[in-house]
Amino acid sequence: MGTPDFAVASLRALVEAGENIVGVVTAPDRPAGRGQQLKSSPVKRYSNEKNIPVLQPVRLKDPSFVEELRSLKADLFIVVAFRMLPELVWKMPLLGTFNLHASLLPQYRGAAPINWALINGESETGLTTFLIDEKIDTGKIILQEKVPVNESMTAGELHDILMVKGAELVIKTVDCLLDPDFQFIPQSSIVKAGTELKPAPKLFKEDCRIKWEHCSSRVYNFIRGLSPFPGAWTIFLNEDKEELSAKILFCEKVETMKSETPGFISQDVNNKLIVYTDDGGIQILKLQAAGKKPMSAGEFLRGYRKRLIRAI
Repeated sequence: MGTPDFAVASLRALVEAGENIVGVVTAPDRPAGRGQQLKSSPVKRYSNEKNIPVLQPVRLKDPSFVEELRSLKADLFIVVAFRMLPELVWKMPLLGTFNLHASLLPQYRGAAPINWALINGESETGLTTFLIDEKIDTGKIILQEKVPVNESMTAGELHDILMVKGAELVIKTVDCLLDPDFQFIPQSSIVKAGTELKPAPKLFKEDCRIKWEHCSSRVYNFIRGLSPFPGAWTIFLNEDKEELSAKILFCEKVETMKSETPGFISQDVNNKLIVYTDDGGIQILKLQAAGKKPMSAGEFLRGYRKRLIRAI
């Protein structure tokens, strides 16, 4: 059960390992692009290539879907980047239902663990497979794998690393579940007293707006933690006080010679674009203005005739 490319890697690994995939559950086709033509999920496209039966329910409690799912007689359900399952679904298979989650649970429970780990400046994250239960991301742990994070890594780069390692962990997890003596680990047993559990809630557009009044490190981590998707954004004000919305895709921290008001923009003849923060500056290297393609700061400034004054 899965929808995006992150899930395709695990499905492909299962197929190549010779597992008998009796069916795939993925999201319904959705309109996309200017023509609003129906587009299939990456998981569906891969499944069609391999002639694997595909189910695309709108409602996971729909009786016809539940009956069709039951008729597949699967021994195990594997969930990677999919929706929350109702109890009558995850309790169905003999061996249970397990989920691959892109964090070291119980840290970063929620829909956006990759983004939040980077936003919070973590130096380590990882992957967890666990048995699904009544609550979100709280079930007994099967396996975990730690993954180091360097200070320049973006969410897109971390996503790709975890996608590959996650597929390997899924294969190992299937083998573990076939061992009747395998011992699962309750998440409560690895939470030490006083440990802060950091959440990873779904990110909405307003959550992704850059707060330039924060320190440079915090702004830098925020931008790379949302790059390339969903994208940290800001509003530029030009010399005529016109507004331009843009996503900031890549940046670096810079030391500034003088203190300026956070959000003040320094724009020089070399097409450097620097926005001041609480304690320094952020040089914008790549951005995407509303309605435009991603471009370097230099390309953007050469095409934008008015001087930028502030970012808000």
